[in-house]
Parts: sequence; structure tokens; C-alpha cells
Amino acid sequence: MTDTVNLTIAEGEALLERAFAAAGVAADAAASVASALVAAEAEGQVGHGFSRVADYAAQARSGKVNCAAHVTTQARGTASFLTDADCGFAYPALDAARAAGLSAAEEAGVAVMAVTNSHHCGALSVQVDRIAHTGLIGIMVANTPKAIAPWGAREALFGTNPIAFAVPRHGAEPLVIDLSLSVAARGKVMAAQKAGKRIPEGWALDATGQPTTNPEAALAGTMVPIGEAKGTALALMVEVLAAVFTGAAFSSEASSFFAADGPAPRVGQTMIAIRPGHGGDFATRLEMLLDQIEALDGARLPGTRRLAALARARAEGLSVPMQHVEVAERLAAGG
Repeated sequence: MTDTVNLTIAEGEALLERAFAAAGVAADAAASVASALVAAEAEGQVGHGFSRVADYAAQARSGKVNCAAHVTTQARGTASFLTDADCGFAYPALDAARAAGLSAAEEAGVAVMAVTNSHHCGALSVQVDRIAHTGLIGIMVANTPKAIAPWGAREALFGTNPIAFAVPRHGAEPLVIDLSLSVAARGKVMAAQKAGKRIPEGWALDATGQPTTNPEAALAGTMVPIGEAKGTALALMVEVLAAVFTGAAFSSEASSFFAADGPAPRVGQTMIAIRPGHGGDFATRLEMLLDQIEALDGARLPGTRRLAALARARAEGLSVPMQHVEVAERLAAGG
């Protein structure tokens, strides 16, 4: 008996739409969430894909996620917008933010799209890739529940606070860079916990500040930041842009993305879209730079594995762990 199930991207989206609709999520929101999770799964970001379904559905049913969220967007300037997710899922709010901001970016050359009172936003690569496919450069930051201690401290204060960047390319898929400010994304620790596996050394510290390979202990402790003090400085920058700027909850205030109980996380996200110019000079110079990187022995462009995973998913379908598919099917059936 196989431990995975093969689904086309369309089949995966349809299954998750049904699962979230059965959990009380409105149809348009269910479609948005399903699309984002399946896109993450297709990229190989399994910690932000099907593995999230059970937790998302539980939070929808408990009311931690507002299934009746009324997403609103207001202009804060010529090309600055604030979208209130109303404590619902992040993805419909991000869709609304892009809808408001991308045309402004085309007109003004740049636009800032902030989201407040939000929830887990999954793989940031999915969001900036969508910006890049419109011909704009996309940048995104997000704060998450506390997981990283300021350098020199033991108590977590910042989230893993990811950063993502995407730039359109002529005749090729966008260049996409997506990184967590911890050595490994916390979603990977969650995925290991669900799968009953250990995590590699160097990813996390337990509650006493000691290194651990136990995902349970890691989730109760802190994540190791990239670049030591430099990583926590970047986490602070993201906290300012994602929480202070948006009016969202600080990472230290946000509730868990995993547990069904407790208040809404109310985290924030900020996206920036930049028009690279209407001439060919930008595209030409970008390719010159990327060619220089690829010409070096041993070098590869960031996102190469992501593009390979996407191509494989489009051609062969998604290979999803049986346990996650069974959860989605049970939810879709009303269980």
C-alpha cells in the first residue's frame, strides 16, 4: 500500500475547496486558501501545503479564524493601501491587497500593500510570484508568532519573519527568492512533528536554550536565526514593516498558527510592487547578471529546485502524503 496519493493540481484545489467549505469557510475564501496551499505543495513547500489543512479547518470551526470575515481595503496615499483581513484567512486579504495595489504600481511606479489582522500566509514565494507574473518586481515580508530570541537572549520575541522577492524575466519564469529568518522554516519543524520524524541538528533550541533534534522540544523552544545577530536584526526590520506599519499584533502577542484555541493571531504582511520600467534595459541587464552567476562553476540561481518541483507537479501531479489526503477527504465529507 502506497503512503502517498497522486493528485493533479486541479484535483488538489477542488478537494481542499470542499474541505474548507465543509468547515464553514465561505466559497470565495475557501477557493483562495485552497489555491495557495496547493501552489505551496507544488513548489515543494510541504510545510505550507496539505499539512496545514487539519489545523486550518480546526481553527475555522473553533472561530479562531473568522469564517465570516469582511475584507476591506483603504487607500493611505496615492499608492499605499491597508487591507484589513478581519481576522479571517490571510489569502483572501492578500488577493484583495494585490487587486488594489498592482494597478497603482503600474501608474506610480511603486505601491505598498499592507495587510493587518491577518493569519498564517504560507509560502511567500506564491504571493510574490503572482506579482512578478504581472510584470512587476514583488517584495513581501510577514511577521509570525514568536519563535526567535533577540541575539544574546533566550526568550523568543520575534517570529521567523520571512522575506520574499520575485522579479519578472523575459522568456523565463520569474526569479523567486523566499527565505525564513530562522535556519529552517518553523513549518518544516511542524511537518516533522506531524510525520513523527527528528529534525536536523542546528535548526532549533529547546526551552532551556539547548540544541535539540526533537520537533516537540523545538516548538516549545526557539528557532536558530540565520546569520546569528544579523538574522535577528533582519527579524526586527520585518517586525517594523509587518506589525508596526500595519497596526497588526507583534510576534510576541500573536497566538499560535497551529492550535485551534485562543484568540486570532492578528499578524501582518506587507507587499511592495515596483515597476521595472517599460524599456528593455532592465530585462537585458537582469539577464546579464543572472548569466554571470550561472557561468560560475558550482553556482545556481536561487529557486532552481522550486522551478523543478513546479514543472514536475504540472507534468506528473502532486505526490501528497496519504494521511493529509485522508484528513482533507474526511473534512470534505463533513467529518
